[in-house]
Amino acid sequence: MIAVIETGVANVASIVNAFLRLGVRVTLTRDPELVRRAARVVLPGVGAFGTAATELRARGLDSAVRERIADGTPLLAVCLGMQLLCNGSEETPGVPGLGIVPGICQRLPAGLRVPHLGWNRVVADPGARFIDTAEAAFANSYALREAAPGWTASWTTHGIPFVAALERAETLACQFHPELSGAYGQAVLARWLGLAGKSPRTTTPNRTAGLLRRIVPCLDVRDGRVVKGVNFQGLRDVGDPAARAAAYEAQGADEIVMLDVAAAPAGRDTQVDTVRRVRAAIRIPLTVGGGVRSVDDARRLLGAGADKVSVNTASVRRPQLLSELADAFGRQCVVLAIDARRRDRKWEALVVGGRSAAGRDVIDWVREGEERGAGEILLTSWDADGTRSGHDLELLRAVAGTVHVPVIASGGIGTRTHVVEAFEAGADAVLAASVLHDGDETVGGIKAYAAARGIPVRP
Repeated sequence: MIAVIETGVANVASIVNAFLRLGVRVTLTRDPELVRRAARVVLPGVGAFGTAATELRARGLDSAVRERIADGTPLLAVCLGMQLLCNGSEETPGVPGLGIVPGICQRLPAGLRVPHLGWNRVVADPGARFIDTAEAAFANSYALREAAPGWTASWTTHGIPFVAALERAETLACQFHPELSGAYGQAVLARWLGLAGKSPRTTTPNRTAGLLRRIVPCLDVRDGRVVKGVNFQGLRDVGDPAARAAAYEAQGADEIVMLDVAAAPAGRDTQVDTVRRVRAAIRIPLTVGGGVRSVDDARRLLGAGADKVSVNTASVRRPQLLSELADAFGRQCVVLAIDARRRDRKWEALVVGGRSAAGRDVIDWVREGEERGAGEILLTSWDADGTRSGHDLELLRAVAGTVHVPVIASGGIGTRTHVVEAFEAGADAVLAASVLHDGDETVGGIKAYAAARGIPVRP
């Protein structure tokens, strides 16, 4: 039996699906006695350090994890799970971790885009058993900066070097998300499971470590189908969400964004069954939005398979929602979506799928949104959406120059040149829909074009 510990803040659906793809079933549990009986233990994580550490301690799971590591039971800790093994974190001073790995997780330096979201190069130590040198998916604001004595450390770099993974005996702790790192992550999990035949060593071209720019296909979904229109109007059916997502991953997509465009106007929740189907089809990060009005709404989406949640209308109407989500799940889970319409020399935010003006200036709103806990900005130019005429680069420069979190440019992408222009204007990721849905471009073709022009992208 493999026990996956539920901390109450983890996107467990992603890791459950990753094991299922390897033919392995797991048991989700908060029972320390079941953890003590398991053949292998997984401590996953997305969320806030203090919330998760308190939950482990309250249920007696902290003692169970320490015992299993001490007796040599194979244990996998992922992202926040790895940080929980440490003495503590600057995210929640005074709240102790499990003390298995000496050291305090520190916030990544000021002046960088933080959270550290997306794909970065993991450089494996020559003595690593489980880790290869290749690109992996990260989502963290805090990290261990020094190798722990007695552990084999692999590294990555975002402004500064920090620990990407630790290995000792049968324990593997990953700051990155193997369950969201495509074929590379699947091979890491297979090696930890001892499935030699399913764990080919990964080789990728040598390059300097650093956060890569992302190409992100967007699935606007209504009633379980992908739709697309112009300026949010005249929506037409363009396929099944799970099939589209899987095809884009095969093309090299770095992430999928799925937005339920009917949820907010209809006053209902995002359809979680569609989220489950998309999660089962892909091995890369999934952001889901539409109709998220509370922490419970977000928890349902994370439980169904989302890795991040996107909020728009509800956050404008009740801005403290951003803080509530960040406190519960960590700001790396919180995406503030803004539909921006040009008004004279400024931009106003729109809500309810572009149907109403929010009465908020976009630049003021992104600044407040970051302060309240948004870890990423999904910036859609309403004027350009679906037109394929290029993103509003003036808007993009203004927003990217205001915030210190990653910015995703959305709306108007029609050519490869538009993608490069958006990156050069400050985007950390570019969202594309129509140009991909209609088959006029592929993710791989866009990436090859961007790479040839000096934009660092994942192979």
